[in-house]
Amino acid sequence: MQSLFTLRDFYSKLSLPIPDNIGKDVGHFNVFKIDEYRTRLDKGEMRYDQRSYFKISLINGQNKAEYADKSIHIENKALLFASPKIPYRYVPLDGNQSGYFCVFTDTFLSKDKSGVILDNLPLFQPGGYPIFNISDEDYRELEQLFKKIDQELSSDYAYKFDLIRAYVIELLHLGQKLNPAEPLDNSKNAATRITDLFVELLERQFPVNSPAQRLGLKTANDFAERLAVHANHLNKVLKETTGSTTTAIIHSRIFEEAKILLNNTDWNISEVAFSLGFEEVAHFSNFFKKHSTLSPLKFRNEVNI
Repeated sequence: MQSLFTLRDFYSKLSLPIPDNIGKDVGHFNVFKIDEYRTRLDKGEMRYDQRSYFKISLINGQNKAEYADKSIHIENKALLFASPKIPYRYVPLDGNQSGYFCVFTDTFLSKDKSGVILDNLPLFQPGGYPIFNISDEDYRELEQLFKKIDQELSSDYAYKFDLIRAYVIELLHLGQKLNPAEPLDNSKNAATRITDLFVELLERQFPVNSPAQRLGLKTANDFAERLAVHANHLNKVLKETTGSTTTAIIHSRIFEEAKILLNNTDWNISEVAFSLGFEEVAHFSNFFKKHSTLSPLKFRNEVNI
């Protein structure tokens, strides 16, 4: 089932113990060296997903970042800002990767602790591509700031998190002073990429293995929001690349899963309907009959004759 990639998922991927303060009111913050941990996360490549935390990365190495229908090439050194609002994926293009990244929750940098409203910052606005190619001089300055954060996190200073918040705010302001990297303009590749991402998000919800499992993405708007594109644009792209509308593709896949569940499980019709995202059995029945001319129960009975 499609879900947010949480901090617990993140620590699990790194094979690290889950910190005690995750989910608590104080918020969570941690910092990492890229060359020490990148190979533990899908061999350095992040899958396209929506994350439940903020992330700031200081990158030294060639990479490609993908935001739905936009691709941004990182030539050498860059500063990347990621928020729960904007799903993305970045792919290392060489084996020489170094730098730092930090992860934190909105609670850690809440307004009452920092004076900052993260959602209001231009860096974290939907529709933006907050990646900044930086000079060697910029990199050295930012690297020193990450080193200070890393050292402070290991210290015994009673107010270290207040100091770290100040350093993170400095990172945010330094980022906003930079010029964002320009997305590559290749409409054909963009259409292919957004189609691939849509299919990935759709298929990741299947198979449905339990009556308690439920589809998280069911409508064209659900997918458009997760891909950070307008629903009309998503529909236009899918029509061009597949010949079908967004809704038709979604419904076709749900119908195929419905047939599998009716044929291979002993779940009652209500359980099948609920797992596929239908609030009412009657709605599921109407949906199924529209695609097969048979009711779900009649389909099950005829298949099992």
